[in-house]
Amino acid sequence: MDIRELRYAVTLAEELHFGRAARRHYISAQPFGRHIQRLEREVGVALFARTSRRVTLTAAGERFIGQARSILAAIDALPAAGSPQDVPEPALTIGVLGFGLGELWPRFVQLLRDRLPACAFVYRDLDFVDQYDAVRENRVDAGIVHYTGPVEGLAFERVLSSPRVAVVPARSEFADAEYLSAADLGGRQRVPVVSARPGSAAWAGRWGVAPSGAPPVRTPAALPDAVAATGRFSVHAAAAARFYPHPDVRFVPMDGAPCEIAVATRAADRRPVTETVRQSARLLPALGGPRPTAEGDLAFVRPSM
Repeated sequence: MDIRELRYAVTLAEELHFGRAARRHYISAQPFGRHIQRLEREVGVALFARTSRRVTLTAAGERFIGQARSILAAIDALPAAGSPQDVPEPALTIGVLGFGLGELWPRFVQLLRDRLPACAFVYRDLDFVDQYDAVRENRVDAGIVHYTGPVEGLAFERVLSSPRVAVVPARSEFADAEYLSAADLGGRQRVPVVSARPGSAAWAGRWGVAPSGAPPVRTPAALPDAVAATGRFSVHAAAAARFYPHPDVRFVPMDGAPCEIAVATRAADRRPVTETVRQSARLLPALGGPRPTAEGDLAFVRPSM
């Protein structure tokens, strides 16, 4: 069970509104709803009753949310819990941007668990703004990030590369194109994306114009939904077609630098657990990994309790 989906369910129980709950996690309502549906399939019971006007908790949902809150409170307390005698290894908090390591994620998890069998793992979502700062400010021990160049204070292990694609509306004239260039999309309105780093903007390219006043997208998962909802254009990594498929958008190969994914750690962090993360990342390109499931989903690390 994905810890992130437990958090989504608790937020929905508080808001009782898909749109408001999704905004609290900086994603759009449609992928948020898919996560809730997947969680309900996994537990085998409806947690929420939906009508066109309201969302309410079912009786099973009331019981489940109470348990979920207890679990999440225990997970959030892990980094500060216990003594050196109680916890032989520190908790390892891993931040992940978007699809992260994609198909290599299960192999990365296995490498870490083989080398750190007593370590507790905690998963955190990252977005375009905090992907580097979360590592530098010690909010996570390691981050799986979009690499766009050196960052002061961080060490990177580049793990995989995914070709760049244009994300275009399925109803646009570019939907059936075999290949696009920045010139093809020049002048077209693009989906605005929040970015704290010039390198990210440079990778995306300067084609098109961002409409003034439009809310910017903060996460890779939200980009296809934003394209479908607005009719504007965006760019992404080719892997997004597997992890964020959408019936109303197409992912078309595009010129430009590929999207590089790296494992980031604090350069000054020499703890054995951090060195293990770096060593595991270096092994990944040679080892490869399993194919995605039918839904393009991967099982995320669950904290050790």
